[in-house]
Amino acid sequence: MSLDLWQRGCERLAAELPEQQFNTWIRPLPEAEVQDAGGADAIVVSLRVPNRFKLDWIRNQYAGRIESILTELAGKPARLELALAARDAGVARPALPANQPVALGQVLHNGLRPVTAKTHEPAPGYSNGHANGHGVASLPAEPATPAPSATRHRINPALTFDTLVPGRANQMARTAALHVAGAPGAMYNPLFIYGGVGLGKTHLIHAVGNALLRDKPDARVLYLHAEQFISDVVKNYQRKTFDELKAKYHSLDLLLIDDVQFFAGKDRTQEEFFNAFEALLAKRAHIIMTSDTYPKGLVDIDERLTSRFDAGLTVAIEPPELEMRVAILIKKAEAEQTPMPEDVAFFIAKNVRANVRELEGALRKVLAYSRFSHKEINIQLAREALKDLLSIQNRQISVENIQKTVADFYKIKIADMYSKKRPASIARPRQIAMYLAKELTQKSLPEIGELFGGRDHTTVLHAVRKIGGERQKNTELNQQLHVLEQTLKG
Repeated sequence: MSLDLWQRGCERLAAELPEQQFNTWIRPLPEAEVQDAGGADAIVVSLRVPNRFKLDWIRNQYAGRIESILTELAGKPARLELALAARDAGVARPALPANQPVALGQVLHNGLRPVTAKTHEPAPGYSNGHANGHGVASLPAEPATPAPSATRHRINPALTFDTLVPGRANQMARTAALHVAGAPGAMYNPLFIYGGVGLGKTHLIHAVGNALLRDKPDARVLYLHAEQFISDVVKNYQRKTFDELKAKYHSLDLLLIDDVQFFAGKDRTQEEFFNAFEALLAKRAHIIMTSDTYPKGLVDIDERLTSRFDAGLTVAIEPPELEMRVAILIKKAEAEQTPMPEDVAFFIAKNVRANVRELEGALRKVLAYSRFSHKEINIQLAREALKDLLSIQNRQISVENIQKTVADFYKIKIADMYSKKRPASIARPRQIAMYLAKELTQKSLPEIGELFGGRDHTTVLHAVRKIGGERQKNTELNQQLHVLEQTLKG
């Protein structure tokens, strides 16, 4: 009965789920044990899952449907009980109660071997605080076989999925990273994450590394910045020791590499990275990369590389929306053991929009000001602590400056901002400039229309609504607007 019921249940799931989901999460599961629950009116289905991450994922994503299918097939109520399978190494780990929801942070931390060695990677937070400006930490000069120690794999144990605040801005990237962490080498390989500075790209790839290492402590994982790979190529080129370079990189299970745009114009580096890339994919090792732009936007990088970057899954991390910025501030303040009033968090979040790194910098100023002055945190204190920042934010940005900046960005003439020309190559940047004028200045709609060649205020309103609406849906446009806003704010 056990085998037949479970197999029939799996066949039903295979018909319902996308093939890739079924092959990743359900097909590899061992046969479940089916027992009567103390009588003929119910059954208990016991399923042993190989690791904690998959246990939590299956419970949250599939357990309800599995129970429904088995109940229907068995003709009586079926209860699914999930537990961890015994590890080959004999390390006993407590099973998680089947009826208790488990947070992702618990899955990554409870009962798992911590990474305790010191690292030279970013300090704990929500984005990468680079040690030398690019997050590069020196690898050993001689490429030895990677070992499962923090000094070798360079993963920051503080940067986990649990400490990453989720939101619309990072939703797709975070979901993809969770899939990779649960089944490395199986899907989304390579994973290419792009976005502006300080948005949490480095945090996210460290989170994948931490999840894998805590599930498989002996996994060969390496995090590095692209400039460190360039440095390794240069050293090995000088010494003629490319076999050692291959021994270091081709044997990995997971390669996490930041800022691949730094490979631009470096032909030998691109050649060696291409070789490592192909070798890792051939052995079903996983590669996760970050960049400041999407693959086809990379400049001076060989097309055969960019086509491979784009062959897996490419996802963007966008600037965080207001609610996400508030959540980050409150969570970070809690980590500092200093509760943050919600109204103060909203005040800071409304005035610091650029990225997570600047948000954390503003928070540190407020916390320090509170401690030094022995005053409670409130909006007035935050205003005093951030007065220099606020004076910069509130400085006058002229419509004329917006027009010039947008015209330069989209390579049109400034005169086109006032003209009656209507081709898309001109009308689109003009609408963007109108939108930014409304967002960044105190001008009224009629005043903005007058500065754009005497246009009616309804034309400006249409542009503001159109660009504002598209910004929520169009990742590329949102990135462009983010760059323009940063340029205008200096």
